[in-house]
Parts: sequence; structure tokens; C-alpha cells
Amino acid sequence: MTHELATASNTAQARALEAARQGDELAFRALVEYHLTGLHRHCYRMLGSVHDADDAVQDTLLRAWRALPRFEGRSSLRSWLYRIATNASLNMIERNPKRVLRIEGRPAGDPQLAPDPPLAESVWLEPIPEDLEDAGVSASPEARFEQRESLELAFVAALQHLPPRQRAALILREVMGFSGAEVAEMLDTIPSSVYSLVQRAHRAVDERVPKARQQDALRALGDRRLQQLAARYVEAWETADVGALAALLTEDAALSMPPLPTWFGGRDAIATFAARGPLSPGSRWRMVPTQANGQVAFGSYLWDRTRHAYLAHCLQVLAYEPRGAITELVFFLDASLFERFALPAHLAAS
Repeated sequence: MTHELATASNTAQARALEAARQGDELAFRALVEYHLTGLHRHCYRMLGSVHDADDAVQDTLLRAWRALPRFEGRSSLRSWLYRIATNASLNMIERNPKRVLRIEGRPAGDPQLAPDPPLAESVWLEPIPEDLEDAGVSASPEARFEQRESLELAFVAALQHLPPRQRAALILREVMGFSGAEVAEMLDTIPSSVYSLVQRAHRAVDERVPKARQQDALRALGDRRLQQLAARYVEAWETADVGALAALLTEDAALSMPPLPTWFGGRDAIATFAARGPLSPGSRWRMVPTQANGQVAFGSYLWDRTRHAYLAHCLQVLAYEPRGAITELVFFLDASLFERFALPAHLAAS
């Protein structure tokens, strides 16, 4: 029965492919729909920006539609689409600045001083919502990195430091699970060169990502413990309890606030900043749990007296260590993110 279903599926795909070659847009959409989530995740890992990934996927679909009459089926449709998406991303990398979570080499800020203003140019890594797994990857034994692990902020940030072809080779081979021969064809090189690119990329990424990956830490904590920790975090914010917030942090925790270049290092500095700023007396917050990049996240809402409502303020993404303390907080100060995360723009006073 399984063989019969696979044969029927292949026959249907062949018919859809032929119809698409003849100009049937509906058939083309049916062919590529299954791959859209994976293509978007691939472009996001390459570019570090959800918005740039949107553009790269649209460029990929346009190029694929125009090139479809020349697609002869020597490679799979999936590898053909990923080759186009990879080239679209490589072209964007040449034009766009490197995306970062923190400005490299910039020392931690003084919590007694006001943070520096945002940079004029957008160079910041963007968070991505939690949704479907990448199509066709979970069953691949060649995919070294788990799908959630490969979306963690630290991993995606490390990818941005790689030369573009190393970045592409690592993602295609170790995340998407393509064979060395397939990756070589996508990058117009030979399999031995792919192996070299991947090995160099591994060394560079391993130097930048924490030894304890978030997925390992979250599994070690378990759902119940994680819910308790999240509840304590929410309570600390909603009661403006700086001491309770500090108690949840590791001693060397870090807090960054894209697009502000200022970041703070250490529990005491973060507590001082919180007491002088977001958790100062009279502050009122509401927190809505969500997930971003496979990590615990919250939409945070700040009380607005004139609107008499809690307004979207920032998306907070947390990183935990296996014992349950928070090692890093990234506050994305961009209320426009809330719509992408299916979070409301405001909350009622009640």
C-alpha cells in the first residue's frame, strides 16, 4: 500500500509539473506550497532577517516560475528550489550589512547611564515565530542539527559571521540534510570542496555558540519546571519586583535591546538597569507567553495612561541554562513584530 501511495503521489506531481510548465499557476503553487516553510527558514538562517527572508522567498518563486520550462528533472524539485533560494540569499548577502545581536567589540554599558540611541542602519538579527517544521527534513538522517536548535538566536547569530559559501554549505548539508553531491551542485563546486567548507564552518560556529544549546537546556528542565520558571518571570515583571527578576538570572547573564546598541553584562548591572528603567516605581506591565527561535519568549505590554490600555512594547526572548537560571535576555524593541507573532497590539486594562 505504501508503494502504491508513493507511486500515485509521484504521478500526481509529474502531472502538476507538466501543467505548471504549460503556464498553470495553480499547479505551480501546489508544487511549491509544501516547500514554502522550509525555504523561508533556509533564507532566514542565511540572512538573519525575517523580512529579508520574505523577499528572498518571493524572488525564489519568481525565478523558479520563469525557469520552470527549463527544469528537466535531473535533480529533485526540492533541491532545485533550494539551489535557487540559496543563490537569491547569497545575492542579498552581498548587498546587505551583516546581522548581529550585539555590536562586536562593544563593551557592556553602564546601567547608571541612559542607553545609546538606535543605530541609523538596521543591522540587527530578527526573531522568527514558532510554527511548522521544515518540510522534508525531519526524516533525513543527514541533518545533524535539529530544526529548533538550528533556529536558536545564538546559532543564527553565529551563522552570520561565516563567509557566505561556508554558511550556505553548513545549512544545506547539516540542517537541511542534502547530500554532499547535491550541495556541490547547488554551489557549483565539487563534493570535496563542500566537505572542506562544512568543516571550517563547524569550527567557527562551535567557537561562538554556547556549549549548552537551548534545546538541551529546555529538555533538561522539562515542561512543568519551565512553566514554573516562566510564571516567576512574568510575576517579577507584572509586580515590578527587581529582586525577583535578579534571582532568576545567572551571575554573568547578558541583556541586549536591538535596535539599541547598548547591552548590559552581569546580574547586578541588569538589576540596576531594570530598577532605573523598565521596573522603576509605578511601572505597569503585562506579559503574554509565546515562542521565538525555539526559545521561551514573551510579548511585553506597557501601560499607557492616555490610551488606558497596555500597548505592545517589545518581544523578550530568553535563554536558560540546564539548572533553570536565565543566561541571556534579548529585548526586541519593535512593536511591529507582534503581528507576525499573532500577538495583539494592545491589552485591555482588565
